[in-house]
Formats: sequence, structure tokens, C-alpha cells
Amino acid sequence: MDWMTQAVAQAQGLYPYVPGKPIEQLLREKGLDKAIKLASNENAYGPSPKAILAIHAAIDECHRYPDGDSHTLKAALAKKHAVHTNQILLGNGSNEVLELVIRCFAGVGDEVIYSQHGFIVYALAAQAAGATRVPVQDTSELEHDLDAMLSAITERTKIICIANPNNPTGTLLSNDALQTFFDALPHHIIVILDEAYDEFVSDIKTDSLTTLQYDGLVVSRTFSKAYGLAGCRIGYAVGNADLLEAVNRFREPFNVNSLAQVAALAALDDVDWVMDKVTRIKQARTFLEQQLAKRGLLSIKSFANFILLHHPEALELHQQFENIGIITRPLAGYGLPDYLRVSVGNDEENTAFLDALDTVLFKLKA
Repeated sequence: MDWMTQAVAQAQGLYPYVPGKPIEQLLREKGLDKAIKLASNENAYGPSPKAILAIHAAIDECHRYPDGDSHTLKAALAKKHAVHTNQILLGNGSNEVLELVIRCFAGVGDEVIYSQHGFIVYALAAQAAGATRVPVQDTSELEHDLDAMLSAITERTKIICIANPNNPTGTLLSNDALQTFFDALPHHIIVILDEAYDEFVSDIKTDSLTTLQYDGLVVSRTFSKAYGLAGCRIGYAVGNADLLEAVNRFREPFNVNSLAQVAALAALDDVDWVMDKVTRIKQARTFLEQQLAKRGLLSIKSFANFILLHHPEALELHQQFENIGIITRPLAGYGLPDYLRVSVGNDEENTAFLDALDTVLFKLKA
């Protein structure tokens, strides 16, 4: 077998993660002057002022390699979560953290369990690691079915992935439900609890890091959503020190760049600004869901910084939105062809979305 044939065989069935369409791409495709992106759950208010100042101050040192251990940021996160620094693992976005854990502990012959409508990276990372993917059907309310996940466990199960709140459905599991689930698990299984949207439920749910008990628990979080640092690519995991030490051996050197480190550190020190924007986003989310409900387009409530639009011609809606400069996220790839995921924007963006929605709905009825 030559190298080309071997490479093709190894990559058979693999496909890259497809992100929300960039604004620049839509402008090129449609010949538009302006567009609004509501496809990737970014914080429309941007980074905190302190984070922006920290990035500017650090630019002059970009010719130097970053601290490969991210020591100062690790210390700040350890203090925030009342853990030791060796219980923190930093990544190039929480995506990398998820992929590192799966690559470390699951390989050929092993199984990775996740929700059929869970974050698609779980399936991609499991397949890339050579593990068997085990998607589990959700409840009728598009929630994780924890009992079904328990039933799916076999002697080959190594990892279970749970997003809470879930992306792309926005559903939320209680800590009590999760603890009951953990108590029933075989102790060799690792659980990745993906909490990328945790800040949007911190007022209604006790912090899982101080509440949930399970030796094999890895909680992942990110600076991409509430903190507005998606472009910096920085996330982290909190878990058992020995477990994360093993994962760290798979980490690329200098995986978190200097600007990301200082921006995240400064953002942690600007919590009032961040939580003010979280409050605004949640208020806007409620308003948008009320507007969808009035139009008969809302089926389930979201606990993240996005809403779900339900319509039998969701893909056509998406395409019509793009024609007038609104980028949404179709969910056919998640097995939800009747849904669009729409990020909560700022006031101007939300108004533009609702205006566009009425225009597109009128066209579909015509």
C-alpha cells in the first residue's frame, strides 16, 4: 500500500468541523455591504475593556514564545475554582481540551457515548481517535436521556460526553440528575461535562465543581462565550490531577498563545463587566423566545446564549436569511432539519433578525 492509499484509508469517513459561516464569506457570496452573524454563539458585546487593554499591552512581546505551562492563568483559575493548579488543563479553546481527553483515553475498540443531538465535536474526536461512536437518542424534549445513556454502557465504554447546557439544543440538566447518573456509573468510565455555557445558568444552578462528586469527572469551560474571547481560542478543564497529567502528555507545546493568556487573565478580573453582558444576553434571549412564540416558531426553551427556531422549512428560512445578510445555523447536520440555531445578539442585531424573520416568513407564505 503506497502512502497515498494508506492516508486515504486512515481518513475514510473523517470530516472536518464546519463552523458558522464567516461574515466576510457571506459578503463575497451575496455581494452585500453588510451582514450580521448569529451562527456561532459569540458574545456580541465583545471582550471586556480590561481584556482589550491586556492584549494591546502584550503585543510588543509577540516575538517571544508564550509560557508553555500558562502558570499565571492556571493559578488564577485554580483560585477561582478552589482547586490546585495541577487540576487545571488549558487548551486552544475548550474544543482542544475535549479532543485531548478523548484521544488520551479512547482508541480502537473503545466506545464513546454522547447525545445524538450533542456537540458534534464529540463524534468527530471519537472517530479521529479510532473509537466507536455511540450516539444515544434524546428525550422528546431534546434533553439528554441519562437512563438511555446508562443502558448504552458496555464493557468497552471508556468516555461519556455531556454538554450542560447542551449545544445545539440549549437544554439543561440539574445537578441532582447528574449526580444520580454518576452514582450509577462503573468507576472506570471518564465523564466529560462540557460547560461552555455555564455562565448563562450560574444564577439558577449550583456550581458543578463544588457540587458533583465523581473521580473520573472532567469539567470543561471556555472563554469563547460569556467572556467574548472566541477569536483568542482559549478554554480549560478542571479535574483529577492524575487524570489531567496523563492528558497533558498529548498536549502540543505552546498550545495557548500569549495574547490569549493575558486576555483571559484580565477577563477574570473584569467579572462585573462580563456578568452585566450575560444579564443583557439572557434578557434578550427571553425577549426573542417570546417573539418566536408569538409567531408559532418556539418549541423548547434555551438556557444558553442562543435560541432555537422551529419551522418545517428551516433550511429555506436559513437561505433566505443569508440573502438579506443574516447568518443563522441550520441544524440538519445534528439530525434536526426543522430547526435553526440563532445566537442572541445585541439590541441592533436582534431587531434586524426579527425584521428579517417577518420578511422571510411573508415570502414563504406568498
